[in-house]
Amino acid sequence: MKTGIFGAGSIGCHVGGMLAAAGGAVVLVGRAGMGERLAGGIVLTRHDGDGTRAEPGSFSFSADPAALADCDVILVCVKSVATREAADTLARIAKPEAVVVSLQNGVSNAGVLREALAPRTVLAGMVGFNVAQIGDSRFHRGTEGEIVLEAGPGADAIAGALNAAGIEAAVCDDIEAVQWGKLLLNLNNAVNALSGLPLKRQLSMRAYRQVLAVSMREALGVLKAAGIRPAAVGKAGPSLIVRILALPDWLFVRLAGSMLAIDDDATSSMAEDLARGRAPEIDWLNGEIVALGRTTGVATPVNETLVALVRAAFAGEGPRRYSGPELKKAMPG
Repeated sequence: MKTGIFGAGSIGCHVGGMLAAAGGAVVLVGRAGMGERLAGGIVLTRHDGDGTRAEPGSFSFSADPAALADCDVILVCVKSVATREAADTLARIAKPEAVVVSLQNGVSNAGVLREALAPRTVLAGMVGFNVAQIGDSRFHRGTEGEIVLEAGPGADAIAGALNAAGIEAAVCDDIEAVQWGKLLLNLNNAVNALSGLPLKRQLSMRAYRQVLAVSMREALGVLKAAGIRPAAVGKAGPSLIVRILALPDWLFVRLAGSMLAIDDDATSSMAEDLARGRAPEIDWLNGEIVALGRTTGVATPVNETLVALVRAAFAGEGPRRYSGPELKKAMPG
């Protein structure tokens, strides 16, 4: 099974590198500059101390998506803003029997891919862990979690390959519930980016957690109105997480140790995008809640505010960093 990675960023290089290190046939497609940085191989590390390395000859790299033409499986890891362009590209080059998997944030990317790639098999997926690029060629998994794939043709084989490579993976019949569950947790991406702090430190401060809690509570109301039941992603369900987040710091640390099982320096993907001057994925995270709220007639003032603050920060038109109390004060109500 030859696997292509379309979007050799943090997640793409980690997943592709792990597959290559385990002996899989892997081709990475990304920016030319990334190819230069990976010329000496890919260093792969984890929060629990495990690590491995993909040697230079164990994978191929190209800046040209045409390199994916003979791949049996294509894992799409581009940012959500680039999904439609990626879909159009793959429609021209992917072989008819290729299985395409969306390993992206949000809930709508797989649908965009399906629209362009029919009748090819397209599977939705959810990545439940954080990866950071450190230096030129080290990709560090900073949290626990697994990849969940939508049940469908090829899903079991892909999950098997991921597990064999040391990436925990499972197949699920209700991927939409899993995606919404992950999106609820990813509402913290905006809070983290606006905090300017590592995830562990940000989550250790009650004011930031309270902002996340009210955004999640608002989102749960929207999902209920839409008849969507999000799955638990991790050890606790969304409603319980909302209550835990609002606890005083000393009690939160005692009861939510697993939520803080994060490397000290790990940040969210949105914070990394802000630091690197890339477009934010806010429309595919908090923006999804806002859009669904309009459809269901449920007000979403908190998530609307977070969307506006993130857009302003990325555009250089507003503060890039807020203290916990400042961000809490900026929320409506």
